[in-house]
Amino acid sequence: MLGKILFAAALTLVAAPASAATTAVAITNVNLRAGPSTVYPAVTVVPTGAAITTFGCVSGYSWCDIGFGPYRGWVAANYIQVIYRGAPVVLTAPVAPVVGITVVSFNRVYWDRHYVAYPWYGRWGAYPPYGPPRVTSANRSLTCAGGTCVGVRGATGVYGGATAQTRTCTSGACTSTRSTEGPRGGTATRTRSCAAGQGCTANRTVTGPGGAVHTGSRSFQRW
Repeated sequence: MLGKILFAAALTLVAAPASAATTAVAITNVNLRAGPSTVYPAVTVVPTGAAITTFGCVSGYSWCDIGFGPYRGWVAANYIQVIYRGAPVVLTAPVAPVVGITVVSFNRVYWDRHYVAYPWYGRWGAYPPYGPPRVTSANRSLTCAGGTCVGVRGATGVYGGATAQTRTCTSGACTSTRSTEGPRGGTATRTRSCAAGQGCTANRTVTGPGGAVHTGSRSFQRW
């Protein structure tokens, strides 16, 4: 059923010219946030396969301003699917300008325009102002051989934190491991494994600077 929904959406996107407002699809159930971060309250939940309108993204294209029915808010770009060169793809920084998605800003004017009626409207000052991630260095590579592809990327923050991720895909199955170390010594590791037709599992371990440990896991369907 989801495949039919995405295919229908793809036909619509191919026929529509690129513009400031671009039709897209949500690839999974995702919270529509009142700002470009998970610290902002959820406006509603956008269901898998729902048609959405993308009005633009913040610099770097990590979060995008979207419309869903009567709602307006922000969704992380990796939950948005667009049509690029005739095929459905997850929205990324290289793809966004090509399909007509521009850079927009998030500020108090946006908040006042869309959220006056919400109970948390008056708490604007309680949320940190949005700023693009700042890194001192970043790297990314992709190698493929013998039917297996390995992608590696990493970044180091201006305050000393660092993150690295390795993703390996072969024969319709992918495993991704991401490790992050904060500037004060805390660490976080997440491993996600997905196989075509079998869904995904994700395991996470977080260790605070003081040594406290939190673990979690979940399973979900992507196909």
